[in-house]
Formats: sequence, structure tokens, C-alpha cells
Amino acid sequence: MNDTTTIYLIRHAATPSNEQRPRILQGSSVNTSLSERGFRQARRVGEFLATVKFDAILSSPLVRARETAAEIATPHSLPTQDVPGLEEVDVGRWERLDWKTIERDFPDDYRRFMEDPVKNGYLGGESYGQVQDRVLPVFKAVAREHSGRQIAVVAHTVINRTLLGTFLGMDLADAQNLAQENCCINILKVRDGAVSVETMNSAFHMRGLD
Repeated sequence: MNDTTTIYLIRHAATPSNEQRPRILQGSSVNTSLSERGFRQARRVGEFLATVKFDAILSSPLVRARETAAEIATPHSLPTQDVPGLEEVDVGRWERLDWKTIERDFPDDYRRFMEDPVKNGYLGGESYGQVQDRVLPVFKAVAREHSGRQIAVVAHTVINRTLLGTFLGMDLADAQNLAQENCCINILKVRDGAVSVETMNSAFHMRGLD
């Protein structure tokens, strides 16, 4: 019997908010569809993972994650399953703002967040510590439910950073610096309750995409 669970943790494809310049924050209250380029990205990662034998395809309930998961699921003829609790961080009053604007208009709150995002959250939203408290039990429940299987989980930047930072044993305050490209793949293995990070932010399959 296989006692190792393999989880392909994937960031969703691009949305119009992701493509805006300067970059703006997109949290849990922005629930839009993928952009035209985002759909191409989702199809590309779906094609790349077509030969991986998945037992289940799971997703954050937000539209951008669900649409990405659907493209991954198509070659496998599998349904996608929403997992409440995997929604992106609530960025509160900073939703749809870029960091320069935030620093200018909310200097004290910006400074506190940058100094300690684990304790000091996005203004009116969640901190990294609160995200960790929310998402870790969900991840562990998913791993238990799919014990010994190979699954894909489509989530979001801060969700992925929090999980990766936790399992890498990092100071969670430093996790905000972990790169997570659109449609990147992180491979995690769970055995006897211990989680190892095998691959992180792998996005070479997206090269050459317009």
C-alpha cells in the first residue's frame, strides 16, 4: 500500500488584475474570470500535466482557480472539487491598489505590514498568521482524505506561500518573498504526517507562451 500522498500545488492562471501595471493586489473579494492569456496559460499547464496520473483535482472556490482546475482536469476526465478555506487572503482596504499607492496613502499600516506580516495584516484584512491558521487545517484534511493518492490542488499566491513557508520551516514573515508565478507547480509529498517540498515555483512549461 502506498503511504505517500503527492500533492501538486498550483497557482491559478492570470486574470486581468494580474496583468495590470503597476501590479495591483487581488485578494478574496475580487472573483473575476481568467484573462484571455490566462485561459491560454491554464490550457498549457493542463497539457503539461496530462500524463500525470491524478486521482482528484481540487480547487479554491474562487473563479480564477476553478477555471484553471477545469483545464487541468479535462485530459483526465475528472470533475473538479471546491475546497472551502483555500480562498486567497483577504487584503481588506488594499484590494485593487498597487503597493506604491498603499505606501503613500497608508504609510503607517504599510510599514507595520512590511515589518511583520505574520502579526500585522493587510489593512482591514488577514495577516499571514491568520492565513496559516485558516489554511493549514484545510491542507491537512485534504492530505488525510486523499492519503496515498496523487492529487492536484489549485490555489493562490499567499495561500501557496504560507503553506510552502510553513513546510520549509521558514520564518513565516519571509514567506511573502517566495515567488509564485501564474500556473507554477509546487510538488509536496506527505508521509506519516510530515510534509516535504520536492519542487517549488516550477514554471518552465510556460515558456514561449504569448
